[in-house]
Amino acid sequence: MPLAHPNPLVARLSPPPIPSVLAWAGDYDGAKGPLIDLSQAVPGYPAHPEMLRLLGEAAASPAMTSYGAIEGEEVLRKAYATHVSAVYGASVSAANIHITSGCNQAFMCSTIALAKSGETMALTNPFYFNHETTLSMLGIGRVLVDCDAAKGFLPSLVSAEEALLSGARGLAVVSPNNPTGAVYPPALLRELFQLCQKYGAWLILDETYRDFLPTDAGAPHDLLSIEGWEETLILLYSFSKSFCIPGHRLGAITAGPRIVGEITKIMDNMQICAPRAAQVAVAAALPILAEWRVANRLEISRRADALKAVMAATDGWSIAAVGAYFAFIRHPYDNTPSAAVAERLAKDAGVICIPGSYFGEGQENYLRLAFANADVGVISQLRGRLR
Repeated sequence: MPLAHPNPLVARLSPPPIPSVLAWAGDYDGAKGPLIDLSQAVPGYPAHPEMLRLLGEAAASPAMTSYGAIEGEEVLRKAYATHVSAVYGASVSAANIHITSGCNQAFMCSTIALAKSGETMALTNPFYFNHETTLSMLGIGRVLVDCDAAKGFLPSLVSAEEALLSGARGLAVVSPNNPTGAVYPPALLRELFQLCQKYGAWLILDETYRDFLPTDAGAPHDLLSIEGWEETLILLYSFSKSFCIPGHRLGAITAGPRIVGEITKIMDNMQICAPRAAQVAVAAALPILAEWRVANRLEISRRADALKAVMAATDGWSIAAVGAYFAFIRHPYDNTPSAAVAERLAKDAGVICIPGSYFGEGQENYLRLAFANADVGVISQLRGRLR
């Protein structure tokens, strides 16, 4: 009798990376102190009490137990459109917004809306691993855009043009970047946008960590002010980090109404609607927790500075790129696979991080540290553990 087999496009994927690296820590004996978890990007401080109150109040409403609008609650779409308009000094309406259950879902919906099995999408190298596995399980090929470590892992325009010239349906970038932390300058993002325009491709810009740019950084880009941006640009966002609610799974897509309509078809089959109570709560929290979010941005900046100080004082280790939530660290163990280095750190030093090889080709010399997870005091302990 023949055996039934799972979808080979899914079966060929490795297990989810975060549980894999957390498992290594099971062998740590605690000799160097408590575990320091710098693996998954989660806020290292609790949600604001008012956020929790709003979530509880909304969850207790009988109105929230029924299905909602596929595109998202109108109150959140309007509130987020107003927020985006203020951030970018542009005019964005609720018709440009689609709410999703987290930013990973936002990427999957956008990808399905743009490309079919057998076509290709361009990713930077290194890439966010969930972007790569999404393409793989959908049967969509990927072509990689080079990022030069010597230039802070910014994508090469020449390599990006080659990828688009090869027929890629779109280019997906993350800024501030996951895994490197690199922040793409507005001029570079405009040039990538113009390349996508030139080749009739889409630019998917994942801005999950946008709220942790320096307070004096200004608008991350001017793409929403370019006439006709709706035919080239798709912005992705997550409410998880700045509001400290990753368990409530809430993300957003900013795009032209035409693409929002296509994504609505996909969401109707995928989830029908994002969690309603969280949408209503976040709509209320957006304006009233603005100052709290600014204070958190400053705290994350202090944590980044603490990590820079540790690395500067630790022989052999160096920061290749850093920003927002992440640092891409060059380890001193040449010719040693990054997974072996990360496993040894977890088991022997109680430091959990992600191997560079999980993020693409040629990344064996690096580790990703999600420094936002730990406060300054904990980060300072790394100096004694990395020796």
